[in-house]
Amino acid sequence: MRILIAGFGPFPGAPFNPSALLTAALARRRRPALSGIEIDSHVFATVYAAVDRDLPKLLARKPDAVLIFGLAAGRPHISVETRARNSVAPLSTDASGRRPRRATIDSGAPRSRNGNAPAALLLNALRRSGVPARLSRDAGRYLCNYAYWRALQHVEDNRPLVQFVHIPRLRIVAHLGTLKRRRPSLAELTAAAENLLIALAAASRR
Repeated sequence: MRILIAGFGPFPGAPFNPSALLTAALARRRRPALSGIEIDSHVFATVYAAVDRDLPKLLARKPDAVLIFGLAAGRPHISVETRARNSVAPLSTDASGRRPRRATIDSGAPRSRNGNAPAALLLNALRRSGVPARLSRDAGRYLCNYAYWRALQHVEDNRPLVQFVHIPRLRIVAHLGTLKRRRPSLAELTAAAENLLIALAAASRR
């Protein structure tokens, strides 16, 4: 079994993107439950052209499942995304300073695409770690939603399973206030993501 795990680099307003750290940490995990799984890890530059260039090459390796993480800085919890929208924000620049030319990703395509991974099962796997997590139908209108949409475009006969997960900012110092205490540390986030990865691998084997 092969699973692609991906995150993103920095972007305007977020000079530090914890999804890149999480991707690297998760790729290094060694557990009996992950034996027999080959993990491809990748960090996208937060640039539309980079997703268009890199994602097809990664998917050409025929992963059984795709797990992409992105930062949702304003959310204090993990969000298991269940839908990608055919929408981008024309006024938002990517990390290269470029803006989309139109408000849709693909003209003439459906308004949205539903994820094909068992989101409720993955949510339960996350919650077993004790980290706050919720289902979400709003992946935004930036690179996260864009990558999710593009990955779902490659699904044929329900394969590969594709899941996008938004993560909050990391807790750096424990005593900075109630809201920051609710945010997970990298260790907590990695443990939760490992549970999710194991559940996703099990679902892909079915």
